[in-house]
Amino acid sequence: MRHPDINSLHLDILKEIGNIGAAHAATALSNLLNKKIEMRVPKAEMITFNEMVEMMGGAERVVVGIYLRIEGDLEGSMFFILPIEQANRFIQHLIHEEHFDFRTNASDLGMSAMQEMGNILSGSYLSAMSDFLNLNIYPTVPGLSIDMFGAIISIGLIEISQVSDYVIMIDTSILEEGLENTEMKGHFLLLPSPESFDVIFKALGVV
Repeated sequence: MRHPDINSLHLDILKEIGNIGAAHAATALSNLLNKKIEMRVPKAEMITFNEMVEMMGGAERVVVGIYLRIEGDLEGSMFFILPIEQANRFIQHLIHEEHFDFRTNASDLGMSAMQEMGNILSGSYLSAMSDFLNLNIYPTVPGLSIDMFGAIISIGLIEISQVSDYVIMIDTSILEEGLENTEMKGHFLLLPSPESFDVIFKALGVV
């Protein structure tokens, strides 16, 4: 089910914004980690809350979540959600700690690597969106949670679920170049306030 005002062209634009953000983030992560990091954005879509929960494997699935608020011309919440198994594998490879586990054996180094990655990813994505839509968007400092998906996402849903039923979801794949076994597939979830949906539509040329 797609929002009636959004068509495939607008989703292509959102995907393109995702690609620009991913290119910036890949450069920043490569510099930070001294490894060649590659990022891909296979798709962007607008889905309902129920579809989102289903696509994430249910409300009780344990995930790693980066959460921040958006302020300025756009208001709302943004999340970067990763399945915990993939996040573990990526961080283990990154910091060379084979026993690192977000649930049972999370070192400070691994946690701060994940936090920094969240900062870079969300910052790159929002600055691409800001440039592309010609809007002033300011992120708050991202927080990191390891919890059930339903618990993490409820922070952003409480305020907008009264008035909106849609989420912009942008798939993101991160890996060390040439090493498919390091691939980490995450999802950006953008939950704008209802007024901000109108701002996005106008910026995309939808009246």
